[in-house]
This record gives sequence, C-alpha cells and structure tokens, in this order.
Amino acid sequence: MAKRRANGEGSIRKRSDGRWEGRYTAGRNPETGKPIYKNVLGKTQAEVKAKLKAAIEESANLDMLKAEQYTTGQWMDVWFENCAKIKVRPSSHQTYRGYIDNHIKPNIGDVPLNKLSSLHLQKLYKKLLTGGRVERIESKGQLKGLSAKTVRNINQVISSAMDFARDQKLISSNPTDGCALPKLEHKEMKTLPVEQLTSFLREAKENGVFELYYIELATGLRRGELLGLKWEDIDLTQGSLRVQRQVARINGEIIEAPLKTKNTYRTLPLSADAVGVLQEQRKKSGSSPYVFPSPTGGPISPDSVLHMLHRVLKRAGLAQVRFHDLRHTFETLALQNGVDIKTVSGMLGHYSAGFTLDTYTHVTTSAKKEAANTMGSILSGALQ
Repeated sequence: MAKRRANGEGSIRKRSDGRWEGRYTAGRNPETGKPIYKNVLGKTQAEVKAKLKAAIEESANLDMLKAEQYTTGQWMDVWFENCAKIKVRPSSHQTYRGYIDNHIKPNIGDVPLNKLSSLHLQKLYKKLLTGGRVERIESKGQLKGLSAKTVRNINQVISSAMDFARDQKLISSNPTDGCALPKLEHKEMKTLPVEQLTSFLREAKENGVFELYYIELATGLRRGELLGLKWEDIDLTQGSLRVQRQVARINGEIIEAPLKTKNTYRTLPLSADAVGVLQEQRKKSGSSPYVFPSPTGGPISPDSVLHMLHRVLKRAGLAQVRFHDLRHTFETLALQNGVDIKTVSGMLGHYSAGFTLDTYTHVTTSAKKEAANTMGSILSGALQ
C-alpha cells in the first residue's frame, strides 16, 4: 500500500519487484484538467524519498506539459530559427544547419527533450569521432570520423540550444554540462618558406594575380577580409588599410557579411612597397569599388581565389597549401623577425595576445631559445 505524504509531497510505495516507487503530480493538463502523474524509482525508501523531493522541486519550476511536446530534434529546429539565426553570423547559418541535419537529428533527434541525458551525448560524440563523416570512405574501406574540433563545435551548438530550453523552463539542467569532450589535435602549421617566396610571387605575376597575393602576405588578412576590401577602405596617401567587412559564400551566393568580432574591425599600416602594389592594382580594377574585383566588377568568389592559389603553386613547383596558410606565413615571418606578439595579435584581429601565443607556440619557443642564448652570452662575458 502506498505511503501517503502531505499535500505536494507525493506518495511512496514498495513495488512487487522489490524496488521503491515515488509518485507525484507534475501539474495539470490545461485542456482536460486531469493531473499529470510522474514517478521515480530506487532501491531503498530513503533513496526514493530524496529523488521524490528533488523531482517535485524540479517540476515546480518547469512547464512539464510544454516540455513533453518537443523531441530533441524539434527543439533544435526551434532554437535555430528563433535564436541562432539572430545571434550567429549569417556565414555560420549553413554550418549550424549542417550540424543539426547531418549529425544531431539523425542520432538523437527522436529523444524527448526532457529525457536527453549526458549519456546520450557521450554516445553521440563517440560515434561521430569514429564514423561521423559517413559520406567519405577511406581507401581501406574505413569510415572517417569527424575531427575533435568539429565534435566540440557540435557540443557547443547543442549546449546553446539546451541553455535556451532551460530558460524556457523546459528542462532543469543542461545535459552538456560535464560532458567529456575530445582533446583538440595539434596540427602542424604550414607556411610558405621564405626561400620559396620569390618563386611564388614570380609565378603569381605571370598569372596576373601578383597584387592579390602580395597584399595577403603583407597584411595577413583572412581570405574573406581581403576579398571584401574596397577602395574607400584604402588610404594610399597615409599608407593605411581598414578592415570593415568580409565576402562569403552563403547558400551558393557571394555576399558581403559583417566581420567575426569587434577585434576584427581594425586599421593596418602599409609599407611603401605595399602602397606601390596597390597603386598598380588601382589601375587594373577599373570602376569597381572592390580592390580585387571579379571580371564582372563584383566580389571574387572565395573558392576561385583558392583555385588560383593552387594553380600558381603547381606551376611554381611548390607544395600545395591552403589560402589560410598565407596568413600563417605572415604571422610566422613577423614573429621570427622581431615584431612583438601584441602588435602581431592586433594586426591579425585576434581577440587576445594570449590566443596568438597559443597558436604560434613553435615560433615564440624559438624566439625564447634565442633570448636565452643571448642572455647566456652576456652573462658569460660578465664572468670573464
């Protein structure tokens, strides 16, 4: 027989299978007026008593009926349409949509929102790491897993959606809290070695794209920032360049988009040589407002710039690198030649010098060794 408890405390009974069960009312159905019953189970009466108390406190703060209306997949769609589209840059919408449609919904989309647990998520992340990229098959027939960075990004998307669900009183806690996430892999950074720059720039000039790649190597701009440059951003007299927008491909369309963060809006100085290169580019760009326009006068496709880079590298007999590796080349050469980390960080548009230090540890470690050797020489001389 159930043990009656005071109003609002529920009831506890011992079941025929030997376990204890606590039942409580989690509100009433507004349409029928009937109570919504919930239960908790445990091995001992004390365990169930504690669980029952926690469940009642939780239900008092949650909209239980509304919570039961959503699966995890449905809630991800609600969050994307009402939150992500407002808070996230347009250039990231497609990425978020891909995470939801390709990875989250197929695996945990049917799980009721209020039943989603950390264990569901741990199983999802393990699966994605071992075989998430199902559309690509390795040469040995092995499914390729997603990178640790992508899995962490997916966790962040789910976490944001669950925070919103908690704000709406649909869940009491965020199931991503405390999840064990994969460690980021350290990838060897690629750059164009300084001894290859002459060959690269010579071939770029032969292909009519010298100015674009020279300015990239001179400033370290992100690809979208470089392609978003307009002549109104360039002061050839003062020798400066303002970064105010980027060009991105969104849903197949080449558009202007805002920059990533406030730190990415910045003004960079230009060397005399860079000013000269831009003066020559001014003659080539015609009436287009863009510094590096497409043949039609609009912005160049980011994909086209990458294809051009690969053609130039191939014809120059150099190893293939990504466009972003030209930015790494600027950063590495600047640090190796004595430019201080704070200045480099500001020119790159990083949010902090600490991030730059973490990213270019291999360069700063070399500089520290040189400093140690220099100090050793000075002190050795003092002892003689």
